[in-house]
Amino acid sequence: MKRWIAGIVMCATVAAPAFAALKAGDKAPDFSTQASLGGKVFTYSLSTELKKGPVVVYFYPAAFSKGCTIEAHLFADATDKYKALGATVVGVSNDSIDTLNKFSLSECRSKFAVAADTTQSIMKSYDSVLLSRTNYADRVSYVIAPNGNILYEYSSLSPEKHVENTLQALQQWVATNKK
Repeated sequence: MKRWIAGIVMCATVAAPAFAALKAGDKAPDFSTQASLGGKVFTYSLSTELKKGPVVVYFYPAAFSKGCTIEAHLFADATDKYKALGATVVGVSNDSIDTLNKFSLSECRSKFAVAADTTQSIMKSYDSVLLSRTNYADRVSYVIAPNGNILYEYSSLSPEKHVENTLQALQQWVATNKK
């Protein structure tokens, strides 16, 4: 009986979704890494982007996988809405920069940058490592204010609501921070 209960607890723990440890109000860890936009490699710096306005940093498991392709298309389709709110978007994964060059052209439609985190240092600093497959990022989105504080976080392996939820968080922030 004890083994059976322990087995259920273990399965529930392994199957449980990961929840981002960074929450609204926390300071977002700064990072700088290779990224691609439209198939062109450059050095992406979060602190530099935050000088321009809010940033949506979204983590995704792997370029060209089904869910990540859906999510990239959704972010690409919403790029103009983010720009209208003064925000930029960057996707982060453990993929190589060569893979991201192709992904940025096709799935991201050259609309936003995707950053390479081959050492997983960014994923770890944002507590966005997929617990069941630790060599992949979890699907977590953060909205970060220009002061570097996290405004909003959303964690779900389903790609469908990340854009909708981050846009809503940005709209609320813009409405309360009009100059």
